[in-house]
Amino acid sequence: MIKVDNLSYSFPQKDLYNKISFTLEDGQHCAFIGTSGSGKSTLIDIIMDPERYMFDGKLEMDPNCRIGYVSQFSQLEKTKETTVFEYIGEEFIKLQNEITSICTEMETSSDIDTLLEKYQQALDAFEAIGGDDFESNINKKLNLANLIKLKDLMISELSGGEFKLIQVIKEMLNSPDLMIMDEPDVFLDFENLNSLRNLINSHKGMMLIITHNRYLLNHCFNKIIHLENKELQEFDGRYIDYNFSLLQTKIELQELAAEDDKEIERNEILVKKLRHIATNDSNTAKGRALRRRVKIQERLEERRIKTPFVDIKQPNIRLSTFNKIEETIALKVNDYSVAFNEMLLENVNFEIKSTDKVALIGSNGTGKTTLLREIFKNNRDSIEINNEVEVAYLSQVQGEILNESNTILEEFFHAGFETSGDIKSYISNYGFEEEVLEQKIGSLSGGEKNILQLAKVSASKANMLLLDEPTSHLDTYSQIALEKAIENYKGAILMISHDYYSIVNCMDYVLIIEDKTIRKMSMRKFRKMIYANHFDKDYLEIEEKKKSVETKIALALKDTDFELAKILSEELEELIKLL
Repeated sequence: MIKVDNLSYSFPQKDLYNKISFTLEDGQHCAFIGTSGSGKSTLIDIIMDPERYMFDGKLEMDPNCRIGYVSQFSQLEKTKETTVFEYIGEEFIKLQNEITSICTEMETSSDIDTLLEKYQQALDAFEAIGGDDFESNINKKLNLANLIKLKDLMISELSGGEFKLIQVIKEMLNSPDLMIMDEPDVFLDFENLNSLRNLINSHKGMMLIITHNRYLLNHCFNKIIHLENKELQEFDGRYIDYNFSLLQTKIELQELAAEDDKEIERNEILVKKLRHIATNDSNTAKGRALRRRVKIQERLEERRIKTPFVDIKQPNIRLSTFNKIEETIALKVNDYSVAFNEMLLENVNFEIKSTDKVALIGSNGTGKTTLLREIFKNNRDSIEINNEVEVAYLSQVQGEILNESNTILEEFFHAGFETSGDIKSYISNYGFEEEVLEQKIGSLSGGEKNILQLAKVSASKANMLLLDEPTSHLDTYSQIALEKAIENYKGAILMISHDYYSIVNCMDYVLIIEDKTIRKMSMRKFRKMIYANHFDKDYLEIEEKKKSVETKIALALKDTDFELAKILSEELEELIKLL
């Protein structure tokens, strides 16, 4: 068991945790969620290497606890000259060779006792990680992830998504007591995401996984820990049930807050009356009555309902455009081809209208990012962009658009803002407080960098956006805010995405890369394809109904119609049972 008790930790610029506590037990698969920049990755670092950090509170875990770790920033080792099988089995092969070497040495050595001790230590280590069946276990995991075809390939030949899954398999097969993964789903295509789901669900040990992926959250976890506004709460159960529990709490607390607001308003009227009387009448009794009423008002303000898990900051993403052009062809691609070591795309043709919102999908490594970059550069005869179209680009490689050595202030001065006041006012909508404006962009979380990219894209007021995996690293609240912004945007969007929800929620149609070409697919056909490959029957229809009811609840709460919100929450509960 891992136990965190009343842990507090601060950076020089901000406090991260205020007396947070939780436990992890054997067999639990725990999703670690929370808004971008709330300190999830730092908490994982503390668990993995507590000696590096000066924190208050207690962290209790076995000193011999073996931790497997997959980073969100792991890079494909292009120069690594080893096969996939050898890479996964590295620890097993090393111990196997050590055992063989000791046995060979025993044949000629006179110091048998020392060698026997070494032999037993190596054998114990080999057995502790399930060494007897390691070849069979590697094959099973590769089959489960639908990657057996990669077994004899060199590591350098893999796509980034394939390598991420190979890393997950390698760490799992070393039989850690605790498996930690930091956003392992980022940039995985549909097939690889499904493979990750299978790997997570097949693992028998304790897991702690930072993820914002709604597909994984709904299908992989039996415990949730949620870090928000320096506080943490834990929930034993599914993410979908946790979300429903949060919504019910929100309805109850907003109802109480509405009553508090009425009482505060009534009291404010009395305070104003008494203040008016006191200024025109020197009667000390009137002054005392005013002071008493002011104290009552202060107490009411203090007890006003506040909760870190209901008042979650959602960025106000607005994708603006200077000039909305009449419906016309914004982008035309004619006979476009691109190759590196081999042909990626050949004689591709498509066009996008000035108001189309289009998802570009395809497996990892099929040329999606290359195409988007070349459209942005616009220096090939096969790519035509309408003269009235202004293009902005969001990259999955965040350092391509953001200068990570800049502060946020410097970045937005370079983007054309004239005063720090303008920047402060603009960037506050995206959830960045004044104290972080002097912070280097390189020190921000992955999610914060993507939000910053979105702010920069929006500030350009372009009427065509090229978005490469814009939901990557974003927390679920920011993902939903981005979907709303895309829906309200008046220009054209071409978006690379592997997020089912974002595509279904806000795209008009799909361009799918298959067999080195691109074909157009209606949303109806796309949904049908997704059902067939990834979901149980009717799953997305139920999700759609669920989203619709949640929207109605949000509107009811906005109108302070708490009775309607409660009735709708019962309807929502029935839909959740179907999922």
